[in-house]
Amino acid sequence: MASNPNPIFISSDSLHSILSHSTLIQHFHSSLPTVSSAINTPIRQHYSLSPSSSLLLMPSWSSAPSLPYIGVKLVTHFPQNSTNLPGIHANYVLFSSTTGQPLASMDGTLLTLHRTASVSGLASKILAKKNSKILIMIGAGALAPHLIKAHLSSNPSLQKVIIWNRTIKKAIDLAGTLQKSNEFKGVSFETDESLDEIVPLGDIISCATNSETPLVKGEGLKHGAHLDLVGSFRETMKECDDEAIKRGRVYVDNEAALVEAGELVGAFERGVIGKGDVGGNLVELIEGKKVGRKDCDEITVFKSVGSGVVDLLAAQLVYETCMKKNKC
Repeated sequence: MASNPNPIFISSDSLHSILSHSTLIQHFHSSLPTVSSAINTPIRQHYSLSPSSSLLLMPSWSSAPSLPYIGVKLVTHFPQNSTNLPGIHANYVLFSSTTGQPLASMDGTLLTLHRTASVSGLASKILAKKNSKILIMIGAGALAPHLIKAHLSSNPSLQKVIIWNRTIKKAIDLAGTLQKSNEFKGVSFETDESLDEIVPLGDIISCATNSETPLVKGEGLKHGAHLDLVGSFRETMKECDDEAIKRGRVYVDNEAALVEAGELVGAFERGVIGKGDVGGNLVELIEGKKVGRKDCDEITVFKSVGSGVVDLLAAQLVYETCMKKNKC
């Protein structure tokens, strides 16, 4: 695509108007098998700025003619910020891989929320039962509404969303906001304070927390459930117990999950499952090289940790849509 002579800034409002979870899910589904092998994503660079703050650089670049871009996500982590200021800020910068010229910069935080949720939505489209009725959302942070919308977009049979959060008021506020939006007609949004009571109801259970103690107990998963694990990215974190991993057929977004996700690393170490027991990654599922759900009773587990591949594809969609429709 022809580029502007000057780089553009894509505001959060513009990004909101351009991106939808359904279009991003479709973009990932069609593009990942074609370009994922042509994208280079080095290990992210981490620099300590102080005992509590840090800077992360996450570059990626493509050699595919259909994806002529270089992208860098820049992330700052200041966890001691006040409650009125987020602890994480991010910006995404896009360059041409043909000329090296800068093309655009955009809100990296919002881009990450959309791409993370859309990866989960795409996985549940493939792995969840086709007649799923109830979605359980564990966590009510910034990612939760995106995950809910992505799963609803991918699974139109869903009729009810039940939200749980350690601070119940956050769950209540989120449920109220989603119900008022009327974006998904015919879907009810509820909350519940008892996690152990609602997990057995879930056809799809999505988790977005930083918990270091298992929240989802495998014995409570009903036959045919799909468990979506998004929150953990360190070996110390785990959103489900070993029984959930043992009962389910496990899939990952990419191979990094095998060494970064606490649920899987711990299960491997304890001999609950081996790396060879993992059913496949997202690209293999899309391509049909790996078998997804085998029957209505099978429990499926999807663990994602994110990657520069989906960052670059999401930024591509934003930039090209922006240029085509002159929305920026």
